[in-house]
Amino acid sequence: MSASPRVVIIGAGIVGTNIADELSSRGWTNVTVVEQGPLELAGGSTSHAPGLVFQNNGSRTMTEFATYTVNKLLSLSKDGQSCFNQVGGLELATTPERFADLKRKMGVMTSWGVESRIIDADECEKIYPLLNTGKLTGGREVLGGLLIPTDGLALAARAVQLLIERSSDRGVTFLGSTTVTGIAQEGGKVTGVETDNGLIPADIVVSCAGFWGRELGKLVGLEVPLLPLAHQYVVTTPLAELEGVNELPKGASKPILRYQDKDLYYREWGNRIGIGSYAHRPMPVDMSELPKVSAEEMSDHHMPSRLDFTLEDFLPAWEDSQDLLPPLRSAAIEDGFNGIFSFTPDGGPLIGEHPDLSGFWVAEAVWVTHSSGVAKAVAELLVEGRSRTDLHGTELTRFEKVQTSDAYVSETSQQNFVEIYDVLHPLQPKESPRDLRVSPFNVRQKELGAFFLESAGWERPHWFEANRGLLEELPAEWQAPERDSWAAMFHSPISAAEAWRTRTAVGLYDMTPLKRLEVVGPGAEALLHRLSTGNITKKPGAVTYCLLLEHDGGIRSDVTVARLEQEKFQLGVNSNVDFDYLRVEARKQSAADPSQWAHVSDITGSTCCIGLWGPLAREVIGKVSDDDLSNDGLKYFRTKEISVGGIPVTAMRLSYVGELGWELYTTAEYGLKLWDLLFEAGQEHGIVAAGRGAFNSMRLEKGYRLWGTDMNTEHDPYQSGLGFSVAKDKTGFVGAEALAVRKEEPASKVLRCLTIDDGTSVVLGKEPVYVAGDAAGYVTSAAYGFSIHKPIAYAWLPAALGVGDAVEIEYFGERIPATVTAEPLYDPAMERIRG
Repeated sequence: MSASPRVVIIGAGIVGTNIADELSSRGWTNVTVVEQGPLELAGGSTSHAPGLVFQNNGSRTMTEFATYTVNKLLSLSKDGQSCFNQVGGLELATTPERFADLKRKMGVMTSWGVESRIIDADECEKIYPLLNTGKLTGGREVLGGLLIPTDGLALAARAVQLLIERSSDRGVTFLGSTTVTGIAQEGGKVTGVETDNGLIPADIVVSCAGFWGRELGKLVGLEVPLLPLAHQYVVTTPLAELEGVNELPKGASKPILRYQDKDLYYREWGNRIGIGSYAHRPMPVDMSELPKVSAEEMSDHHMPSRLDFTLEDFLPAWEDSQDLLPPLRSAAIEDGFNGIFSFTPDGGPLIGEHPDLSGFWVAEAVWVTHSSGVAKAVAELLVEGRSRTDLHGTELTRFEKVQTSDAYVSETSQQNFVEIYDVLHPLQPKESPRDLRVSPFNVRQKELGAFFLESAGWERPHWFEANRGLLEELPAEWQAPERDSWAAMFHSPISAAEAWRTRTAVGLYDMTPLKRLEVVGPGAEALLHRLSTGNITKKPGAVTYCLLLEHDGGIRSDVTVARLEQEKFQLGVNSNVDFDYLRVEARKQSAADPSQWAHVSDITGSTCCIGLWGPLAREVIGKVSDDDLSNDGLKYFRTKEISVGGIPVTAMRLSYVGELGWELYTTAEYGLKLWDLLFEAGQEHGIVAAGRGAFNSMRLEKGYRLWGTDMNTEHDPYQSGLGFSVAKDKTGFVGAEALAVRKEEPASKVLRCLTIDDGTSVVLGKEPVYVAGDAAGYVTSAAYGFSIHKPIAYAWLPAALGVGDAVEIEYFGERIPATVTAEPLYDPAMERIRG
């Protein structure tokens, strides 16, 4: 592709114009932006957005997007006025639970490098004098708030016009009142955009169509998992208390205010108050019923994204608003509408390239809050090949097939609307839909009283109530301390008993939700050797843990590669993103050299996996299999085909919990019988079915990393403690050159193991870590180590810290002393796992 390829951006809202600006600032000026509405008022979500930009988010990526948006819009100005009013943001708490959560959020903001502080009710009133800090309806009162001084209000419509002006000066073309009718393509690549005014040739097309994005995706056979939902917004009549306060008609001097206990937010509009409500019923939008508005008819009060106001839905919110802000009692609703926004199954944006149509990119479900940050990431992807911000939580292809269906997208997106301001625990599962994906063992797990949590649609047992009686047998040293109410949610002391039995006898684990791929063909070895850091060219029977890297050496995933036959490999990967990456690369390789074809398929649903681990695992499997599973018969990190009670099984000598045992794979129809055979054979040896609670504790005791939590694309193998996964003297793999340079450069941050000094305090992740009184890093994974009898936390910290150094972890506003500790904490000589 030439230095400046032909790019067509569909949509001239805050996202599309930002991408045009980011691309043209990098020298890509052969860009055309197509907008179905008039450029001066496109009529999408940007045209009516209230402009709140708040950086507070549990996702580091989303916070980075918001912070970049703040800084960019601050710098975007004309005639001395920027496109951002940095009035700050204030989140209120009117319940003890919310106030505690604000303290937790303050810790997360510290972890992500954003200034914030907790303030009491008196300071809340000083900052926002309209507040009622006395008794509210229901006996509530303002207990305090979280203040983020750098939050504020985006002048979105003005920003769009300035971005159009700046990009146009660089050579970008903007076409208003132009409707996209199709996407031209040839040979699996985009070649142009068809419009009602003719074809626009293109090498790259970026869909920034907002809530029209799902419809646009259908033009190229792409399921874009977003749902347009209406969100109520009103502007009041003037308030005497605000007369003369703001110079501009739509200006503001007070912070944006969020009353999340009632699903409400507020901003000043000159001497009026704008009120946004999520307190009403979800209102899915039927795209076929959108108002038809011509360019001549378009206005601030008449546009496709602005639906008729339903007063009855807003009246409870109006009463709550008058309760919180008493001056509103003398005001009325001057203007109200139901504005359309995009929601997704997990609340995140959708960024990435169509896996089956090269050159077609998506940047959808992006709010004004994150618009400039997303645009920067997309520009980096297109120009440089990767984003400097980790995007794994925003990848277009992160959802499984079932999660892109209309029914799933509709239900989960509506639930996200309902829960948008709720206090949610990190482990909080969906209430519905459930039982979408279950392993063949599910019926037995239910009989054993499994407590399930959900991930990627899978039901995953976290503990089994059938094991509660073991708590009476649990030795004193294995008794875990009681947890605080937050850490105790979605946790059971039964996990300690399950870990104990795994370490002393044997545990049976359902590993079916681990995504499994099969790679076959004469080019399978070449494909995996080129993409991975490990030496996967070994003879059949070898298993290799290795990494997939970005071109700059960052970790895009970690994988386990088992060579089953000369031209057949089985991979354990992290997500659907890995599947799409591998199959796209296989397609490219096959096209370049047909003799080196490789086919990648997802075999997760047609197979299942049991982890049989513990010092007595060999005794258990020996009762139902005549195959040689001794140390000589199947060495560590080797695989072979065996028979278990007549069932064909692929046994891999792996263990994510650090004990002797195997991952046992078979096809789904044999799964239940395999479970029954092993469970029955293990009864005399004390076998237990065990869940993720015990599993997570033991994997941290062994120092095993969890991709996406402990490391991601921003980290390289060496700073992540995974240098061993890079084969010595191997060159030519993706990211190899950059990695060689990074290896020689001292890392500023590394992943460290911490143990908590008091032996009882359990943190959950994302908490800030302080060194000598200064915030210096953040926690990734954490758990109570049942085997080592103390809490564990992994954290990104300055490389200068060494074993024995003291740090502090902030948890709900309190500092907890911890110590940098050598890893792994359990069986460092690997004697147990090697049997």
